Amino acid sequence: MDLLHQAAERSASDVHLVPGYSPTFRIHGKLESSGAQLLVAEDLDRLVAELMPERAGTELVERRGGDSAISIEHKGNTCRFRANVYMSQGAWCACLRHIPNVIPTFDWLGFPKDLGKRLVSYSNGLVVITGVTGSGKSATLASLMAYLRRGGTHHILTIEEPIEYIHSPGQGGIVTQREVGRDVDSFADGLKFGLRQDPDAILVGEIRDRDTAQIAISAAETGHLIFTTLHTRDAKGALTRLVDVFPHDSQDDVRGQLAMSLRSIVSQHLLPPAVEGDKRILALEVMHNTSQVAAAIRTGKIETLESAIQTGKRDGMVMLDDDLVRLVTEGKITIETARRYAKDPENIKGPSKAW
Repeated sequence: MDLLHQAAERSASDVHLVPGYSPTFRIHGKLESSGAQLLVAEDLDRLVAELMPERAGTELVERRGGDSAISIEHKGNTCRFRANVYMSQGAWCACLRHIPNVIPTFDWLGFPKDLGKRLVSYSNGLVVITGVTGSGKSATLASLMAYLRRGGTHHILTIEEPIEYIHSPGQGGIVTQREVGRDVDSFADGLKFGLRQDPDAILVGEIRDRDTAQIAISAAETGHLIFTTLHTRDAKGALTRLVDVFPHDSQDDVRGQLAMSLRSIVSQHLLPPAVEGDKRILALEVMHNTSQVAAAIRTGKIETLESAIQTGKRDGMVMLDDDLVRLVTEGKITIETARRYAKDPENIKGPSKAW
């Protein structure tokens, strides 16, 4: 597709295709029109037929949407895109996200290397990367898996929808990647059967339902190392989301399991850079499962977690507002951006002699 070649040429992270609008690219976090003629419903019908493989036909009809991955050859290189097709006012729309061929490093992401090493060093338990759509969760997980396999002694199983970053053979250990809809019917099935495949670590692309959550928590509790993502804005929201997928009468038991099996939650935000045209900047909130955090989870006092993070700096925990202040101090983001994303904008002060 010509549009995907344009996206690769312009270093766009996403391509939006919506009837009534020109094809639109997201470049460095901002939407830019392609300038082409406005799309009509018939255009999208043809594009959807090109984007989605035959196996997604039933899913499209039943769910009025679906996910897939497609590739193009651009200037001698393979460019991969994750395609999400959906309906709006009875017409097809699509969003295509460019997936870099090279798995990003911690340095490129702006992800603290010491934190990355800590997350992959756990022998068991649940590690959650959370954030809103487009906050770089998949890239962080791919980087963590690439780092984990360096030792060459791990079997890593991933369950994704669709597979995004490709972990090629010959780079240490074994990585088997299963795609929901092609290799396995659901995240829950992939996780359930994956426990029989001798994995050292399992990456579950996303926890969306009770079955997946229950198997993931139980697997973490019984000695497996599980990495997954959730769509929430902070660590507190991730725990609430995990508990709320279960019936009310079983939530106390789930909190008890999480208090034992949770290892860390990292909440991500990708922010506009201070310098126009630079790549977006990663800001983090980090929570590790200390005794104080475990007690708050077990008793359901989720509102006390922010205090636990604030007092847990010696244990490597980071408040989002503190990380925003750091990024302002380093000149990576503006004060206005920091205040827009801060939980308490009053915490974000302008430059001072104390800094």
